[in-house]
Amino acid sequence: MLKNVAVALLDGVHPFELGVVCEVFGMDRSDEGLPVYDFAVVSAEGPTLGTHVPGFTVATPYGLDRLEEADLIAVPAGSDYTVREYPQELLDALVRAVDRGARVLSVCSGVFVLGAAGLLDGRRCAVHWRQAEELGHRYPRAIIEPDVLYVDEGPVITSAGTAAGIDACLHIVREEEGPRTANSIARRMVVPPHRDGGQAQYIERPLPASSCDTVGEVLAWMEQHLAEDVTVEQLAARALMSPRTFARRFQQETGTTPYRWILRQRVLLAQRLLEATDVTVDAIASRAGFGSAAAMRHQFLRAVGTTPNAYRRTFRGPEAA
Repeated sequence: MLKNVAVALLDGVHPFELGVVCEVFGMDRSDEGLPVYDFAVVSAEGPTLGTHVPGFTVATPYGLDRLEEADLIAVPAGSDYTVREYPQELLDALVRAVDRGARVLSVCSGVFVLGAAGLLDGRRCAVHWRQAEELGHRYPRAIIEPDVLYVDEGPVITSAGTAAGIDACLHIVREEEGPRTANSIARRMVVPPHRDGGQAQYIERPLPASSCDTVGEVLAWMEQHLAEDVTVEQLAARALMSPRTFARRFQQETGTTPYRWILRQRVLLAQRLLEATDVTVDAIASRAGFGSAAAMRHQFLRAVGTTPNAYRRTFRGPEAA
């Protein structure tokens, strides 16, 4: 049973990510019959810490010894967490916590602290999509899932950027206290108890830049004719090449196949139309070259992690969908 929660802070902590954990686990909601946790904010670097907001400091009387009794230790994001070093005393405390059966939770770049403690080795983990490459570089034994909002891997829970920490915290409450309690806290916070889709719907994914020395004109033509069904043979003929040579050159210059390139362009076009227009999903499917709304839904779900209608609700509000 989760009773004791501590948040471990380092200099440069981000107030929002800290506030997320405080809001879920640090508020007294006993008047509504909701659980009250023994909650403390703990400093790993002195009694007063700076934040990434100028003039905003955090003071706490609690040191790292407070972590020894916690059932859950949260590590929120902070400035330079992707490159800085961390106090060995904090890393050791996190390892001891996991060894005795406690849980640890990271919010956004707090995952780098867990990585430094060796807690990501061989484990699946979530991270903000902009930091996924750096996390993999620093901790190559981590199994990174950059498309999801959070990952629960036994005692180690990791969440992606900023508000994904809310999703992870509510997930922990849901597991420990049941869905009714998690839903009640979510209502108090005026947030969804569970968000549809994953981080993929928020990732900016332009196609890789390339010189396109020999297939550049064909790429431009493909982009202007997304609604048309084309074959590699037809594209090769436009490039005045054999299909085999064209496919090889295309792969060399774009890093992908013609099919995958045009499919990604169609998804990107559908995203733009869903965000910026009131065009129906059927019309978007036709304009983007998917043929039918069902086919677009299938490919959109695979690429973005959510449905076209859910994506439109996320970026334009429920009335638009």
